[in-house]
Amino acid sequence: MNIRRSAALVAATAVIGMATAPAALADDSAPSASPSVAIPSGLYGKADPTYDGVWRQSLSLVAQDAVGVKPADKAVDWLTGQQCTNGGFAAFRAEPGKECDKKTLVDSNSTAAAVQALVAVGGREGEVTRGVDWLKKAQNGDGGWGYNVGMDSDANSTAVVIGALVAAGEKPADVKSGRGKTGQDALAALALPCSGAKDGGALAYQPDKKGKLAANADATAAGVLGALGTGMAPGKGKAPDSYVCKDGRTAGDLAHNAAVYLQGQLSTRLYLKAVTPGSTKSQPDYGNTADAVTSIAAAEGVKYTKDPYAWLEKNAGDWAEQSGPAAYAQLIFAAHATGNDPRDFGGTDLVKALNATGPAPSSTKAATADEKKKDDGDGGISVWYVVAVAAVAGIGIGFLFSGRKKQQL
Repeated sequence: MNIRRSAALVAATAVIGMATAPAALADDSAPSASPSVAIPSGLYGKADPTYDGVWRQSLSLVAQDAVGVKPADKAVDWLTGQQCTNGGFAAFRAEPGKECDKKTLVDSNSTAAAVQALVAVGGREGEVTRGVDWLKKAQNGDGGWGYNVGMDSDANSTAVVIGALVAAGEKPADVKSGRGKTGQDALAALALPCSGAKDGGALAYQPDKKGKLAANADATAAGVLGALGTGMAPGKGKAPDSYVCKDGRTAGDLAHNAAVYLQGQLSTRLYLKAVTPGSTKSQPDYGNTADAVTSIAAAEGVKYTKDPYAWLEKNAGDWAEQSGPAAYAQLIFAAHATGNDPRDFGGTDLVKALNATGPAPSSTKAATADEKKKDDGDGGISVWYVVAVAAVAGIGIGFLFSGRKKQQL
């Protein structure tokens, strides 16, 4: 899931007024020649971490866990050091030793991603519990979550929180708002019906001002994983009886229908398209394409992912190298979900490339049975958009946070 979810792009979305714009950005894709803060030694990536430090660190740790890599203690310690005493995480705190206050902009995405990462690395039960408690308090009445406390629920935030709850051993159906609504209720309310609607099966990021839903591929990919109740690194799902969108009310129906929509989007050109804000020219959206492949495989198996995955292998390497650790993590998630080898991604070892963006791992011993076979010489391993938002983020961040509730949970 990319997210994939960047405060910078959320800010840009607020400024542009695009309620259905993606809330996801691979961490280092925005230009950042001169980071405004010093890069901590335990952090993955060299770009300015102001808007995505916790996010990219969390994706990196989850991806490493998925391929049997044990991260350096300093990488995990950096992440835990970002947590506020109330349990929430901000996108980045340059002074982690300083107590959080009402000006510390903790958010659901950073918190949920960090919870997933800390569960993956193990041994951080206290931090996980505090993070989950914060997320439960931040739940909206409709059962979902917005990026910041007090913001309307959106599909991306709700999905990544559901993933965190499941990782921590919670049952999403048991985490209810004061109105008795769950996160999956909130996702269902954002789904377009299969019959009588264009883009049936897709999810909207949020309703527009008139309450209408518009399909958003990024929100749909996130929504699949939320409906399935899985985290950022899902395994391969089972093929369905049919690949047709059919109206239904269960979480399984929502995941299936959303995956069918994504399959249709990838069927013609093998990738999703992105339009840079302020430009009418579209370009491949590598991050969202990787997320779509991951989600489809998790919900429907690999039948409709083979060609898009091959396209990613051929075309996404340069994007990942430029964009940094979260991009490598997204591609690792896609390889993991589709049963491909992340150490041979079109000739690139994604695991090695990710590891090189941060402190050297404590261990890189393969964890899966297939990887152990390779170590023994007995076969091979079978093993998740670049947008320049800097120009609008500086304007938008103040606008976004000015509408946020001041009281922290």
